[in-house]
Amino acid sequence: MATNEMRREAAKRKLASQQKRRAERARRQKRVAVISSAAAVVVVVVAVVLLTTAPWKSEPVASQQAAAPPGTVNCQYPADGTAAKPANPPQADAVSNQGTVPVSLTTSAGAIGLTLNRAEAPCTVNSFTSLASQGYFNDTPCHRLTTSEGLKVLQCGDPSGQGTGGPGYTIADEPPAKLAPAGQTGVVIYPRGTVAMAKTSAPNSGGSQFFLVYADSTLPPDYTVFGTIDEAGLATIDKIAAAGTDDSNGTGDGKPKTPVTIQTATVAA
Repeated sequence: MATNEMRREAAKRKLASQQKRRAERARRQKRVAVISSAAAVVVVVVAVVLLTTAPWKSEPVASQQAAAPPGTVNCQYPADGTAAKPANPPQADAVSNQGTVPVSLTTSAGAIGLTLNRAEAPCTVNSFTSLASQGYFNDTPCHRLTTSEGLKVLQCGDPSGQGTGGPGYTIADEPPAKLAPAGQTGVVIYPRGTVAMAKTSAPNSGGSQFFLVYADSTLPPDYTVFGTIDEAGLATIDKIAAAGTDDSNGTGDGKPKTPVTIQTATVAA
């Protein structure tokens, strides 16, 4: 039979066990509460980060261009290498996409009149007229003539005369939308009288070089069309083409045998 002493000891052990369990429960509850609070803090921090970095919540950065006014577009002329001849990039904001601009090329072979179409390629026309107004094209050669079947162009606009020079910036492509398919996949007809931008195989690599199409030519629709050549200008280029090329780049492709220098490029007021 249990004695009073034994019952007291059992009661003490039971109480101690209960206290221990209560303390353990309290520790567990406290630990869960701290973890929950930490999780809540993490959730709040993540939410703040999401709100401050979400693109639809961010403020416009200073470099963003404002929307162009009606009748204009915004252009970009990123720097690229060293200019073959000193030139400043053109004004890039609120560039007109209305109307045409007459340009007169006085060359050693005769006059070539151009009509540049802002509606077709506003950023390219803006760059060309800016360079012409700065005298960039003055006293520069037309360094390439092609006479092969399917590609008949006179290429100009590189002051170095090597076919590698540019103004120190590039122009985004403004692909032509009105050229007729040539009957072959991936090419179109650049018709006689077209003025278009030369470029490398990379996109958006145009600069100052341009080509004058004197007979229908087939090319991929990657070259920006920005104007036309007048009849007197086509007659001048026909004479240059008739004299032929030196074939320095291959048959039917090289420097024109009749050297051609743009003496002045004048934008009509």
